[in-house]
Amino acid sequence: MKTLSGLDGLFLHLETPETPMHVASLSVLELPKGYRGDFFADVKRLYARRLPLAPVLSRVLQDMPLQFANPAWVQADKVDLDYHLRRVVLPKPGTQAQLEACVARLHAVPLDRKRPLWTVTLIEGLPRGRVAYYFNVHHAVLDGQASVELAKVMFDLTPKPRRLAKTTEAVAAEAGGEHPLPGALVAGALRHDAAQLAKFAQLLPEITRTVATVRRAASAEASGGSAAQPHLFAPRTPLNVAIGAERSFAGVSIPLAEVHAIAVANQSTVNDVVLAICAGALRRYLGRHGGVPQQALVAAIPISLREGAATEFTTQATMARVSLASDIADPVRRLHAIRESAREAKASMSRMKSILPTDFPTLGLPWLLQGLASLYGQSRLANFVPPLFNLVVSNVRGPPVPLYFAGARMVNYWPMSIVGHGLGANITLESYAGSLEFGIVTATNAVSRPRQLADGLVASHEQLLKRCRR
Repeated sequence: MKTLSGLDGLFLHLETPETPMHVASLSVLELPKGYRGDFFADVKRLYARRLPLAPVLSRVLQDMPLQFANPAWVQADKVDLDYHLRRVVLPKPGTQAQLEACVARLHAVPLDRKRPLWTVTLIEGLPRGRVAYYFNVHHAVLDGQASVELAKVMFDLTPKPRRLAKTTEAVAAEAGGEHPLPGALVAGALRHDAAQLAKFAQLLPEITRTVATVRRAASAEASGGSAAQPHLFAPRTPLNVAIGAERSFAGVSIPLAEVHAIAVANQSTVNDVVLAICAGALRRYLGRHGGVPQQALVAAIPISLREGAATEFTTQATMARVSLASDIADPVRRLHAIRESAREAKASMSRMKSILPTDFPTLGLPWLLQGLASLYGQSRLANFVPPLFNLVVSNVRGPPVPLYFAGARMVNYWPMSIVGHGLGANITLESYAGSLEFGIVTATNAVSRPRQLADGLVASHEQLLKRCRR
């Protein structure tokens, strides 16, 4: 039994029918030459073998009495693979647009909290003998970096699946399901909150010093007239509205080597260039949908709080605000402005990192947060409240070499994330085998055609590449 952390619990309590809080990935797989078997059966066999090696996929939620605090994770008696593994066949001709529409529908469906919070859908009917693999899992289970660790268990480096040794945690999970009594759940929640309060008391002197340091740094930057810091509020755009439950999706791939060349030519990081590419795409999109605001757009950038080689399957991240300098027409000048804003955001996060919590006391929070989330959505307040940022852009480092799943080579790996009220678009990307794989998830009422954003990413990238080759 493990009580959810405060941050993981937030993804449960803020979930509504319009804002499911799961993340996902869409992989396109190339079957081995001459393959004649049933790939769905192969996938089921692989999961039957690998599931014990990933106990995180065997966890189920156990609510606290009266939901007075975060629930706990307990090991399920059994994971029903006939429920968690599904198959879909696209109608002919099985185009990219059909695939994207299919996974958009899948991504809009909340997960059943009475079962382990994940599902797999194998999508058949693609041309050239390819299949697609959609995997979704609740954000309360893991974050982007933890999903990379999970991929190390489920995927292989060669077409022949390897044999993996069982971990101590896996052996413990196989011992059987957990059925804690209400008293044990309450005691666990009280111990968790007492530990978090004690930790806060220990950190209080460091928090005081850090806050003072941040205030002095902010004052110095303000007096220096820094233009890199984004405004307190972001400009309102068609992306920043109360959303409905329907989703849209587009995936696109850009060569990593070309992005790296742009970064080197401009003394920037790959992530700076990614943000510049996103800024250019947004300028193109908004130019056709309401106009580009005179004030620069602001992106929320997830920052990992993991220490060293920590691989715990939980959410350990915070958000930084970075100006996208979308008010600058020249793409190179825009990249340089983004580079400065990103440097200041990273410096600020570096100063704050040691005191930013990924866990905190949760007594009473489920009632409060669930009520506020429901009220916020029903009141449509996101249509009127000034946004803090315009969208989320998340960049995850993935494997540099090709991966295989049940013997099939992964051709593409597009991550898919969360949108919410006031944030109708999310661009998440992961590096994979020499490519940057962009997954664009939108609320359909905010962005009905994310393919326009995807095409804008390619055009923005090509514009920057052309400039740096002059």
